[in-house]
Amino acid sequence: MDWIVRPIAQGLRGVVRVPSDKSIGHRAVILGALAEGTSTLRRFSFGEDNVSTLKAFEAMGVAHEIVEEGSGAKGGRLAIHGVGLFGLKQPIDGKPLDCGNSGTTMRLLSGLLCAQEFGSVLIGDPSLSKRPMRRVLEPLRQRGAHCRGQKHPTKDDETAPIRIAPLVEGEALSGIEWKLEVASAQVKSALLLSGLYAHGTTVVQEPTLSRDHTERMLQGAGVPLRRIGSVVELDPSGWEGKIAAFDITIPGDPSAAAFLVVAANVIPGSVVRVVDVGVNPTRTGAFDVLRAMNAGAELVSKGDVSGEPIAHLETSAAIDEDGVGMTATMIGGELVPRAIDEIPVLCVAAARARGTTLIRDAAELRVKESDRIATMAEVLRAFGIDARELPDGLEIEGKPKGSLRAATLESKGDHRIAMSAALLALRGDGPSTIRDVECVATSFPGFARTLNDLGASIDEV
Repeated sequence: MDWIVRPIAQGLRGVVRVPSDKSIGHRAVILGALAEGTSTLRRFSFGEDNVSTLKAFEAMGVAHEIVEEGSGAKGGRLAIHGVGLFGLKQPIDGKPLDCGNSGTTMRLLSGLLCAQEFGSVLIGDPSLSKRPMRRVLEPLRQRGAHCRGQKHPTKDDETAPIRIAPLVEGEALSGIEWKLEVASAQVKSALLLSGLYAHGTTVVQEPTLSRDHTERMLQGAGVPLRRIGSVVELDPSGWEGKIAAFDITIPGDPSAAAFLVVAANVIPGSVVRVVDVGVNPTRTGAFDVLRAMNAGAELVSKGDVSGEPIAHLETSAAIDEDGVGMTATMIGGELVPRAIDEIPVLCVAAARARGTTLIRDAAELRVKESDRIATMAEVLRAFGIDARELPDGLEIEGKPKGSLRAATLESKGDHRIAMSAALLALRGDGPSTIRDVECVATSFPGFARTLNDLGASIDEV
């Protein structure tokens, strides 16, 4: 499927809701499967990534039912019938567990499954099968797990499929102290999930704090976990090894909301409200960057929901027809882990800001669904923006005034690239074509429809 995106003559306007946070959705399914009894997940996003996690647990004997249908921004209500910490079963006939395009599914399941008494194989689509996995497999091996990936074809690394052999009688995972070179919520979470089964303490230290949804949910479930700055410690000694069933309402995804906030900022005349968005401090780096650019959104707090802070995001255009308003900035350091998924859409903001925006310390972008540094440089240049690729980021010369050049380009199978390109196309000098946009369903099903409800003109072909 392709998008035909036409430039719009007036601003985006309206009140919208985005799909629920898929990061929290993954973790809610995992803990619900390990809980004692039935857990309820409200506003669950049935985007493809979350469904990959759900299907993996279904294959391991965890039943679920859709209590209330829902898709896109509405979400649905899901009941997970937990089997307890030791109730997972080997998939029938030993079939591989398909993680689709979801790196979160593959990495978190690697931590969980290495503690089981049955073997398993994790596979993914061609994009996921290129992504580096040694960063999660190596610390798991250090604590006694039997796991290995396939040799990476071009790098000193490992990729899917990941093969995990069972722990045999008398074996157990040991405690571990692991210092991450690059902040990673996925690696941290894999170690913490494996730590639920370990004989000893799990300590993970990050250079800067990554998203902390796993820690919040484990603490809420009564797991003996404590946090000091960017260090987290899980000590299972004295813990009875049970997770109580829970009822959770999943907030709106801040990564999805960032696309609508940026769109409203860069299109003159826009006034947009995005309601019930998660504003966990480890996830709001993009909004901090936008504020530094004289843009962003006003966060109207609505309190906490299921242990996560939420807010309405009130946004109006930060730029006028003469290109006055937004200014370039520097993105680097501790901001990067808090905005890593939003950097492609921040490139859209940089394209319309006055001056040169510099993005550094973001080499992690090269191992996402695509090489997002190289791909975003291509996208920006296709729309007539001067963009220079750096080893760990980008240098973007903004074009705040006038229309951009219409373009035809490929998404490279990357949902955030496709959505970022669509926002640039809304300011083009004619219709633009974004090819291969099915990938957007992994994180923001209904993205084009949501923008059209605000006044955009995007046809799905």
